[in-house]
Amino acid sequence: MAGRIRTLLAIGDIRGEVESLKRVFEKVPETGADAVAVIGDLGAAWSKADTYRAIFRTLGEAGRPTFWVPGPIDAPLDDYLREAHNMEIAFPSLHGVHGTAAQADGQLLFAGMGGEIVDDPDVKRGEEALLRYPGWEVEYRLKIIRDFKDRRLVFLFTTPPAHKGLHGPGSDVLAELIKTYNPRLVLVRGDEVAEERIGKSLVVSPGRLDQREYALVDLQELTVEAAEPAARTAV
Repeated sequence: MAGRIRTLLAIGDIRGEVESLKRVFEKVPETGADAVAVIGDLGAAWSKADTYRAIFRTLGEAGRPTFWVPGPIDAPLDDYLREAHNMEIAFPSLHGVHGTAAQADGQLLFAGMGGEIVDDPDVKRGEEALLRYPGWEVEYRLKIIRDFKDRRLVFLFTTPPAHKGLHGPGSDVLAELIKTYNPRLVLVRGDEVAEERIGKSLVVSPGRLDQREYALVDLQELTVEAAEPAARTAV
């Protein structure tokens, strides 16, 4: 992909709000965003394949490198994975990184896992009623990162990592993954725009698009700008 990615447009929980997504991309030229990352629920509980198709088409037509992982209610996975596959063929800039990784500008590597991540190793994984995975599966799938050398890493997770500064439940497994791989940026689901540090990694919640929130992240300076309302830094 041509051009170095500096500014990342981060979007969380679209939840079927296709028109809201389109309005965000109307403003993209003003933001100077070089790439897009999407985490959390793409559709609502009642969304059908046509809604997912419209979301992927909107993301693809934006013409910027785009990386996404689904949320817990994006199930059954089979119902829209074909739509994602078809759209990623039509729009080569669109990349699902659910349980895998994708290179960006020759320097960045995006990797992640959507759905709910549960630390209990005996939890039953699910992709029918809800997307749910045991933490060990995330560790296993993301070992692909070891095959890429000298890349700055961006993680996309719907489940937040465990951290006292994030003021909420989180996954110890994901926190350990962050400490192990030392990504430059970690995007996680949250109810509002917020940021925190785990070691040298910046952990950012872009808020929820269905509540008219999203964030811009400067990957060089590691700064976060909220669209609406003002950003809140977790302490």
